[in-house]
Amino acid sequence: MPHMSIEYSANLDPKVDMGELCALVSRAILETGLFEPGAVRVRAFRAEAYAIADRLPENGFLDMNFRIGKGRGEEEKKSAGEAIFAAVADHLSSLFATPHFALSLEIREIDAELSWKKNAIHPRLRGK
Repeated sequence: MPHMSIEYSANLDPKVDMGELCALVSRAILETGLFEPGAVRVRAFRAEAYAIADRLPENGFLDMNFRIGKGRGEEEKKSAGEAIFAAVADHLSSLFATPHFALSLEIREIDAELSWKKNAIHPRLRGK
């Protein structure tokens, strides 16, 4: 169950194609080899209201929250996080040319006993 939620400041809209970024993150997740394609979800949420640091209007942020199921070792989780973060940081490198952008990623493990799922996509993709 790798679900990536990307929250970003609305002022990034003219600078970042979020559909393209979601596709890049999906590829980076799958390239780790730790997750099944049918389980990957990547979505982006625009924050209309925000106050960042010294509240300059050009300040922007992109925060990634990666929720995964248990079953991976610490090194696997760290390696996955580093690979995903590096891919996104590289893709957004132009935003770091000014001192007004913050990028973050956090990985959270989901408690299987408190998580319910029903997925019709898995059987289709596993059958290939």
